[in-house]
Amino acid sequence: MERRDIEIFLTLAEELHFARTAERLGVSGARVSQTIKQLERRFGVALFQRTSRQVALTPVGNALREDVQAGYQRIQEGIAKAVAAGRGFTGTLRVGFSSPLVGEAIMAAGEAFRARHPDCEVRIREVHLSEAFRALRDDELDLQITELPVQENDLSSGPALLRDPRMLAVSARHPFARRDSVTVEDLARDTVLVPADAPAYLLDTLIPPRTPGGRPIQREKVLTSRQELLTLVSGGAGMAVVGGQATRYHARPDIVYVPIADMPPIEYGPVWPVGGQTSRVRSFLALLLAELDRQSFLLTGLDR
Repeated sequence: MERRDIEIFLTLAEELHFARTAERLGVSGARVSQTIKQLERRFGVALFQRTSRQVALTPVGNALREDVQAGYQRIQEGIAKAVAAGRGFTGTLRVGFSSPLVGEAIMAAGEAFRARHPDCEVRIREVHLSEAFRALRDDELDLQITELPVQENDLSSGPALLRDPRMLAVSARHPFARRDSVTVEDLARDTVLVPADAPAYLLDTLIPPRTPGGRPIQREKVLTSRQELLTLVSGGAGMAVVGGQATRYHARPDIVYVPIADMPPIEYGPVWPVGGQTSRVRSFLALLLAELDRQSFLLTGLDR
């Protein structure tokens, strides 16, 4: 039996009236009658008793209804779940962030998303640059807001959502701690601590290997967490290029954050697996953009 045949049979078995069945299903009365006749010819037995006054199920028709109803209901429920998942309104949306500034905005967007889609849970987790895209590739995240650029064949990325001015984190005892600002040339004067295992192209964007004057910048790959970075910097093991958000989220008496005068801001944008921009991902990004607008962050274009 085709799905439409089952639908007509079960509806007629419930309504026991050809005209009401046709009206309920949005088909002609002739279509209902023809379908039932075809089923009865196929099975070789009457499914309904018809008189000028009433329609009733035969014993075979009643048994068929009981056998078909439960299975058909499960099929309908399965289809409904698949459609809902495709629309992004059920299940779980898993979102990663790589900085507290982004994390704060994601938390607010997550609350708005839950209010709009109460049947879809939002789970949020931090991702460090030393494991930049592992969680996306291991199907532990659906979306990540992270430092740009992203140049990975299996990942798609969107434009920058916000920018954060670059600063140099140094020990309070470091000579640069008394400066109003530094330049990229100054980065060649001490070790710069950088994330271990970060993609080379991203590392070069965040901390270039050479100064504009051609002097090499000594980059030491030792970091596995933000707390480790701060501990090493405060102990004088090196300097670190960070976003200006550090003055808000990681203010410490033993660390000074000095503006880097000639470096562009760090950019943050969305990244997701190729083919993974579902409706719920798009909805979340729209709500995140609205939250960034509300908080008056510096934004670039994103399809609204």
